[in-house]
Amino acid sequence: MVPEILFLKQEDVIQAGLLDMKKILEATEKTFRLLGEGKVSNPPKVQLRMPEMDADDWDSYCMSMPSYIGGDEDVVGFKWASEAKANPSKGLPYGVDIVVLSDPHTVFPKAILDGTITTAMRTSAAAGVMAKYNARKNSKVAALFGAGVIGRTMIMAMMEVLPGLETIYMVDLDEKKAQALADEFKGTYHVVPCTDAQTALKDADVVVTETTAAKPFLKKEWIKSNATVIQMEAASYEEDVLTGADKIFVDNWAQLSHYNGTLEGKLYHEGRLNQEDVVEMPQMVVENLGRENDDEFIFCGTLGVGSVDILIANMLYKEAQKLGLGTKLTLWDNPLWV
Repeated sequence: MVPEILFLKQEDVIQAGLLDMKKILEATEKTFRLLGEGKVSNPPKVQLRMPEMDADDWDSYCMSMPSYIGGDEDVVGFKWASEAKANPSKGLPYGVDIVVLSDPHTVFPKAILDGTITTAMRTSAAAGVMAKYNARKNSKVAALFGAGVIGRTMIMAMMEVLPGLETIYMVDLDEKKAQALADEFKGTYHVVPCTDAQTALKDADVVVTETTAAKPFLKKEWIKSNATVIQMEAASYEEDVLTGADKIFVDNWAQLSHYNGTLEGKLYHEGRLNQEDVVEMPQMVVENLGRENDDEFIFCGTLGVGSVDILIANMLYKEAQKLGLGTKLTLWDNPLWV
């Protein structure tokens, strides 16, 4: 056995097709289908906060997201997801992620990939799959909160699954950031920069939050009574947005309920939300569940599952092999002990 590991830097995974949102959406939906079919092992992510593990006021964190995917994928791996609040001031991405893929039979690592852009693409793709099943088909207006990296990929995802959208409000306290994204998509999509939440929500059929907010700031009375709201982080909506929903969909109940910092986790620990109150995405995809009529108010919550990163990384790894991309590494020339 040649102990080769293919190292794929960010430019390699982009060349292998990472920015093709249609493919990323398909891979994301496939992952949840495989989860629903019982072909994926996806334990909850484990987070290490620094400088103090249990502190809410953390400076940085690292998080391990392992998964095994069976079926036609047959791959095991994990994403090492990390964020540091000081990074942007140093000219670095807020999040820095890598993905390691291994052969599940020999457990030998076969690839190490940059996972930073994968995170941005798959995070928005998860919201896209939620919108595909739960947004009204005649949705015309979307309000996206957070003009960061995820804001960019969220525009891509929403327009892919809801091509009938006529206006996207990009909402951010930093008007320059919102304007920059509007300028980036000018001539392709009608993106309107906005700093006022109520203005953006007035006509919004779909609402997606991808902010770093630590406290809720969106009120239910600001949101249309038949909207689809999608929460991609721990906070943004006041709790009655969730408790007043006709249907609640989540990506992974065990994970969301485990973290007391999430709205779902808070309500679960208070005894006000239980697993039977929600529908998980694997069941949603396999059983084709979702919105049943145009009058429903639907809440969706996702925190990200590692299996999506692993399936996408495996797809990129295969394509990189075909294209001859990457750098080959070895763990040893001859193993010392066998």
